[in-house]
Amino acid sequence: MSQTLTAAPVANAYSSGRLGRPVPWIVLAASLVLAAVVFGLLQASDGAKDFNIVGTILVGMIIYGVAIYVISLLVEGGRRAKDRLVTALVSAAFALALLPLISLLFTVVTNGTGRFDLEFFTFSMRNIVGEGGGGIHAIIGTVLMTLTAAVISVPIGLLTSIYLVEYGRGPLSRAITFFVDVMTGIPSIVAGLFAYAVFALIFGPGVRLGIAGAISLAVLMIPVVVRSSEDMLKLVPNELREAAFALGVPKWLTILKVVLPTSIAGITTGVMLAIARVIGETAPLLVAAGFTNNLNYNLFEGRMQSLPVFVYNSYISQGTDAQAYLDRAWAGALTLILIVMLLNLLARVVARIFAPKAGR
Repeated sequence: MSQTLTAAPVANAYSSGRLGRPVPWIVLAASLVLAAVVFGLLQASDGAKDFNIVGTILVGMIIYGVAIYVISLLVEGGRRAKDRLVTALVSAAFALALLPLISLLFTVVTNGTGRFDLEFFTFSMRNIVGEGGGGIHAIIGTVLMTLTAAVISVPIGLLTSIYLVEYGRGPLSRAITFFVDVMTGIPSIVAGLFAYAVFALIFGPGVRLGIAGAISLAVLMIPVVVRSSEDMLKLVPNELREAAFALGVPKWLTILKVVLPTSIAGITTGVMLAIARVIGETAPLLVAAGFTNNLNYNLFEGRMQSLPVFVYNSYISQGTDAQAYLDRAWAGALTLILIVMLLNLLARVVARIFAPKAGR
């Protein structure tokens, strides 16, 4: 008896109407290479020195979208081709949104490392003209005014959010919500003018104080803290409140012992993000706190420098040695970005530490 031997079929992604996993990446790489070649030829013909990286990426993404759609249409059919085209469009939008951020970080790091040294963090600009000096007075001023603004705005914002979620009913609650929304959208210089006007009424025109700058930042922080804390308090399940009430716990103690501990991680994250938002404000501090080259630790006496104002003044007030002023400005910008980055990382760590642990 003869037996017929048949070989097992070999799995093939293309014969089954599916593109292999590496195909989109290969098409993307080929598209970027083709775009680079095109821009390289155009650069050679025009005699330009700088290669257009942004244009290369954009044109490469366009070529990739067309190529992956055509290849998928031939192999997989119209439905999968449309899916891959939409995926390519979403990826291109993400790359387009990411390019300015990458370009900004690259520019600041490249130009800021020239003066990112020990002298910059240990010297002020007192009696300094031209090269040398540093930004320690601006760093100290930024830290003091931002911390003072947080001390003022966090209790007010948190208590306001507790009232809106736990107690607020009727016209008063709606009015507070309306004004918080209005404060969220006011220009930052208006907060600086408000703080300056308040202290000008008390101490006379022309006064510039660090505490005035802190209050202007607090005005900007309060609506952010209120909104973020309100959203976190609303996420606390009502069952937890009802369980506490069933045990006879008063409402204020329920808020203190149940609601706040449950939402403390989100509240802390919102506070950190609010601080990171106002720490880079220039206009209100320029109006309320003024400008100085001296190191000042007293918020209630004299002008106080901040990093945003330091960067602004270093850029617009270039002396005979313009490069020295530009280097200090870039170093101040890099320091400010690092402070904001550390605050965001701290917010993530705090949120992870204080997040409610799931019980068994």
